[in-house]
Amino acid sequence: MKNTEVVGSKFIIQTANENHFHFADTICAEMEESAKKRGTGIAKRSPVYIMEKMVEGKAIIATTDTGVWVGFCYIETWEHGKFVANSGLIVHPDFRQSGMAKAIKQKAFELSRQKYPDAKIIGITTSLPVMKINSDLGYEPVTFSELPADDAFWKGCASCVNYDVLTRTNRKHCLCTGMMYNPEEHKKTEAQAEKDTWDFLKESSLYERWMRIKQRILLRREERAKKKNAEAMLVH
Repeated sequence: MKNTEVVGSKFIIQTANENHFHFADTICAEMEESAKKRGTGIAKRSPVYIMEKMVEGKAIIATTDTGVWVGFCYIETWEHGKFVANSGLIVHPDFRQSGMAKAIKQKAFELSRQKYPDAKIIGITTSLPVMKINSDLGYEPVTFSELPADDAFWKGCASCVNYDVLTRTNRKHCLCTGMMYNPEEHKKTEAQAEKDTWDFLKESSLYERWMRIKQRILLRREERAKKKNAEAMLVH
């Protein structure tokens, strides 16, 4: 993997380093603002944490050819490198809809494969665009039971508005979808792999319908739980 890549004539995507420390505050602020707008939470990161990822060579940053910050993503590992997650993907609002999210994710994926060739690369998201990017990279949907059992991994969901759904179902169900790239599966022949790959475009409408049904079921469960709690309070 090239450490630095010029995309078109305007953007530079590279493995972040100490020279990018001055972007850390901006990156953290944009992550937090983006999560608020989406109505979902992500694990809040400090500028120091972002800098640590840069020093470790576990972050991808995109800038313009004039040095303006465009986007960012970093790598986290779980269970001693058995699982890898490309986390904190963020693109500055001025550069969204430009293909930068996909380009940054691609670079982070390549970095993950380079550093941890045997690791399963995972992610959980409610975003259809992110699922499309993941699918193009070879990820496939998985159940939550196939994701890390490490409490630290799930702690990253604690700031999400749907966290109570996750905890009430013992981490079996939530509005997010788990996805995974399994290197062992991709050692098959190209023809077989192509046959087995999940066709996101073909299945996206079905997925959207399933998400709507899933939301209704979970909301009904919440309503029943609240009603039950209210009745219990009246009894006492």
